[in-house]
Amino acid sequence: MTHRTDAAVDGPGHGTLSIASILAETARRRPDRPALHFMGRAVSYGDLWNQTRAYAGALAARGIGPGSRVAMIVPNVPDFPRVYYAALALGAVVVPIHLLFKAEEIAFVLQDAEADLLVAAAPLLAEAAPAAARAGVPLTTVLAPEGLELGGALVSRLEAEAASASPILRHTPVNPLAAATVLYTSGTTGTPKGAVGSHLAMVEQVHCSLIDSFDLRAEDVVYGGLPFFHSFGQMAVLNIAFRAGASIILLPKFDPDEALELLVRHEASVFTAVPTNFAGMVAAAERNPARPPLRYAVSGGAALPPALLEAFERAYGAEVHEGYGLTETSPSCTFNAVHEPIRPGTVGRPIWGVDVAVAEAETEGRIELIEEPDTLGEIVVRGHNLMKGYLGRPDATEAAVVDGWFRTGDLGTVDAEGVVTIVDRKKDMIIRNGYNVYPTEVEAVLSRCPGVALAAVFGLPHETHGQEVHAAVVPAAGADLDADAVVAHVKERVAAYKYPRTVHIVDELPIGASGKVLKRELVARFRR
Repeated sequence: MTHRTDAAVDGPGHGTLSIASILAETARRRPDRPALHFMGRAVSYGDLWNQTRAYAGALAARGIGPGSRVAMIVPNVPDFPRVYYAALALGAVVVPIHLLFKAEEIAFVLQDAEADLLVAAAPLLAEAAPAAARAGVPLTTVLAPEGLELGGALVSRLEAEAASASPILRHTPVNPLAAATVLYTSGTTGTPKGAVGSHLAMVEQVHCSLIDSFDLRAEDVVYGGLPFFHSFGQMAVLNIAFRAGASIILLPKFDPDEALELLVRHEASVFTAVPTNFAGMVAAAERNPARPPLRYAVSGGAALPPALLEAFERAYGAEVHEGYGLTETSPSCTFNAVHEPIRPGTVGRPIWGVDVAVAEAETEGRIELIEEPDTLGEIVVRGHNLMKGYLGRPDATEAAVVDGWFRTGDLGTVDAEGVVTIVDRKKDMIIRNGYNVYPTEVEAVLSRCPGVALAAVFGLPHETHGQEVHAAVVPAAGADLDADAVVAHVKERVAAYKYPRTVHIVDELPIGASGKVLKRELVARFRR
């Protein structure tokens, strides 16, 4: 057989795709439909796209274009989608940053991503401004009042730049496999890594979710309290709702009583959140008898205890559909589809076009699938939803994606019907309120605390937060450690979700034959 090559068949092709078209197309089709509800005002799709085009014009005037990297640290306010889609409309890559990051953490992301610009909300300038200066990255702001000064100089305001810029006419075409976002994830070890998501993976995620997982309609009103800097909120709320033409209720900071009031006021029909939010909403329901007309709810980010699922359903009369995913998988891998009976305690079946299997957990450099149903092993994933890789870390990418399968680091099972259950973490990563905390980073901070000789960080189950961060520390010789002082030391240096709420002062840490700390023994000791 003769093998022929043809550029039209085997070449990269000339097709284009952009996440920006999600907003642009809905604005064209439903310009008068409310896209956002925020602080008593509605922003229509037509107005939001026009504002986005103006923001894009301002960014273009700064030299932002295809391949540029625009970092942003903006809460869930209308400026998030304006900046997000404006950058994407220019063919640039968006780098959303965690709102709770301290200056040192922000600077790391800016340097690692080689950001060309940082767009920061004015209320976050206390950490963002020194980080930008340290990284040598230009800074502009949103939500800043006119005349605001920083270091004796006027703060650059993107709103003012947009007002005088020429709006773009249409979004820039990009290759479907081009990078769209860099989302930083802690993973299980080492420093945070930037997972690069393509336009294709993210758009396909949206369409698969709309067709097979969610029953989302143009007339729906969706709760938008999940942070958009995170893959879950960005994809399962912002992009999916905008593709469907639904409306989003923005809430920059979760407060259960305020959330319930907004859900009722705007007659919300879909509630998407992490387990801690569900717990808050159950408590709020005991204080307020008013109820929104919810059709269903979506949970992700961490395991939802069945008892909490049932309590929410009783309080709000809406079924909760749980899914599973990671930043590296755009994020959804599996879901308890809305049109199917829910299976509490599971994360449902794989979404369309995505394979989820169980592999031997201890192998390295190869994948050995376990075909027997209900057998515990490491969850592995392949499909259109996979990241392009970790930015600037080919070794980490090669270790994570083996034979086309992404190694999640999660232990679980797949039954004969393809239903996936997540059982435990393969390694020591802690998930608190849906956010990843990797112990090595916190341990590095603890090691710089005066009087600390050794430290080990581990997670213990917590009813509200899923897991709570604990630390066991060994005092240096002659040191008189105070646990509260150690907590305060770490709290000042890392994001709020990372620092240990409890520090245990111990004489020694359990060490295995290989010299590694046996954290499972710490978990067993302090779990009692």
